[in-house]
Amino acid sequence: MNNLDSDKTQQQNLHFSMMDNFEYQEAQNQEIRLGTEEGLDVSVYSNPEFNWLQMEQIRMGLKDKIDASVYANPEYSYETMRQIRLSIYSAIDLLPYLDRGFIDDELEEIRLALLDNLPLDKWLKDDMCTPQIREIRIGLCEELDISVYADTKYNWMQMQEIRLGLEKKLDILVYANYLFSYYQMREIRLGLEAGLDVSSYCSLVFSATDMREKRINLINGKTEKKTGNDKQKVVVDSFRKNEFTISIEENGNKAYACIPWLPGNMVTKEDIYYDLRRREIVFGIRHEAIADMIDKRRLNEKVLIAEGIPAQKGRDGWFEFFVRLDLPRIPAPLPDGGVDYVNIEAFEMVDKDEKIAVYHPAEKGMNGRNIYGETIHADNGIEKKPLRGEGFFIAQDGVTYISKMNGKFEYVNGKIMITNMLVVREDVTSVTGKLEVDGSVYVIGSIYSGGYIKASGDIIVEYNVEKGKLIAGNNIMIKKGSCSRGDCFIEAGGEVSGSFFEGANIQAKGNIKANYIMNSTIDTLGSVIVSGSKGVLLGGRICAVKGVDTYNLGNKSHLKTVLEVGRNELYEKEQALHNENREQLLNELSVLEKGWNKLIQMLAEKKEVPKETLLKVQASIVAKGQELADLDAEISKLVNMTDQTMYAPVRVRGKSYGGSVIIINAIKYLLPMDVKRVIFKLRNKQVVMVNL
Repeated sequence: MNNLDSDKTQQQNLHFSMMDNFEYQEAQNQEIRLGTEEGLDVSVYSNPEFNWLQMEQIRMGLKDKIDASVYANPEYSYETMRQIRLSIYSAIDLLPYLDRGFIDDELEEIRLALLDNLPLDKWLKDDMCTPQIREIRIGLCEELDISVYADTKYNWMQMQEIRLGLEKKLDILVYANYLFSYYQMREIRLGLEAGLDVSSYCSLVFSATDMREKRINLINGKTEKKTGNDKQKVVVDSFRKNEFTISIEENGNKAYACIPWLPGNMVTKEDIYYDLRRREIVFGIRHEAIADMIDKRRLNEKVLIAEGIPAQKGRDGWFEFFVRLDLPRIPAPLPDGGVDYVNIEAFEMVDKDEKIAVYHPAEKGMNGRNIYGETIHADNGIEKKPLRGEGFFIAQDGVTYISKMNGKFEYVNGKIMITNMLVVREDVTSVTGKLEVDGSVYVIGSIYSGGYIKASGDIIVEYNVEKGKLIAGNNIMIKKGSCSRGDCFIEAGGEVSGSFFEGANIQAKGNIKANYIMNSTIDTLGSVIVSGSKGVLLGGRICAVKGVDTYNLGNKSHLKTVLEVGRNELYEKEQALHNENREQLLNELSVLEKGWNKLIQMLAEKKEVPKETLLKVQASIVAKGQELADLDAEISKLVNMTDQTMYAPVRVRGKSYGGSVIIINAIKYLLPMDVKRVIFKLRNKQVVMVNL
């Protein structure tokens, strides 16, 4: 390749943009923008092979925090993706059916059947189409004997006719012959519904048209018997018809009648009641509706003439909370796109012996009755598991949850956490002395002149932090921000957030969030996120393993700003710590397993070993094994997150000024000029720019 071609290729790499690629339509671009704004990993679906409907399904899965990669395959249609996504919500595995060749609406029918715990697999054949599967599912729902028609020798319309006959308790064996067409089956079924002797036309030699003619003749030829005091005579009215249909719906819970308009069609109440008796419909008959339909000649109208009482599932157990659970975990956005840290309510306080929740047990269901007089058994409500957590106890009634202390209340993922919180109603300075708290600290003031706070939980400062040191086992929030001359030190086991940080030294395991950061030294295993159109990351050194997302980077004066992301020095230290912990866990596990083998040997020699000892050692082995698995998962996650294929390790949504230094996985790049809206990433072991 000559130099001209090389320069051209490099320029294309620099300016390549997923969202500016002409293979994308506007709808696809919109899905990527939505995913980006929602903080999702859009690299999962930023592929021109996906259409926008497929992108939407993947984005919705990522938003709901499920493993969307399971169905992120361009070969899957939008509807197939949708069905797999919905199945994951219900812990249903559709992938075996996908492997068998089922797609789209077929998967929907299968998902609905599995959702209702129906034994669909017993009847499902690979060559069945959607309507056939639907007929089998409906039959299973209505507890019919579907073995009569669950066969691919029937098309779906034949299946439907047999199912309708089963619902109406007809002798379907008269017409359940796959050699009959759908239309022939229908004529035989309608004859059975009308109480006719269909044997005169239930034969393959008759077409559906012949069958219809014979059925109508049989209806027209019905006789009425009238009995007098002295004699009985038969009157035949060849002009009179009594054609009507009674349809059974909602699994035998409702019956509807419909009288079609036909010349000479005169249906009586007796006709309706006779058919109800024939069908063994005995409960919930609506006599007034039948009388109204006949007396007012309500023709071509579907009228409800019998209705059962549906079973009512009992209410599930539920918790009634007496503290607020709806405090916003995410600060409200400002007009410029920044974040309002000042007005957020970060926590809820509770007092000792305060009632925080009451459990209401599940209720019994109420049985129902269908129109055949059969009892429909109701499901009872499902009990919930007791709440887990710390800082509370359950009263003697077994349902009331009471706080053990004055402290901060949190409810996350079904777990109550009440921790000690010290509320400081003044500024913290060197005069105040060192504050060390087993719990959280809330300062209704600021930190000045060498103030020192160490807490095992959170630290929340209502106003500012200048010179001082904050150490928290969890999160630190400084609502108005921190401004110092490099003598503010912040350490957090979780996130650090605030309106701004200037001249701060921050170490954290979680993300660092602010509306602007200036001349600060930051080390975090998470990301650095600067929000708002006025947000800026300027000066200092930012070391963020998971990446940087800012609006502006640097300034017009080209003040040196250094960003280190991915596998940097902090990453290596964390990996070394993981490896050290793993080695220690392996040694502890080895000791436990040797002890377990010794106990087993003692049992083999018929020596007495306390059962408690066996259980204790076994539980310890399981616990250590779980610790090791969790640690391996953390290591793997860290490695994957810093892989060279990171989608957007450094994202600048506004302007990047020349002089900024970007280091990704130890590969350095000095920005030579000002650029707008770019992503800095690795490609072929080089830092390149991609248009945002």
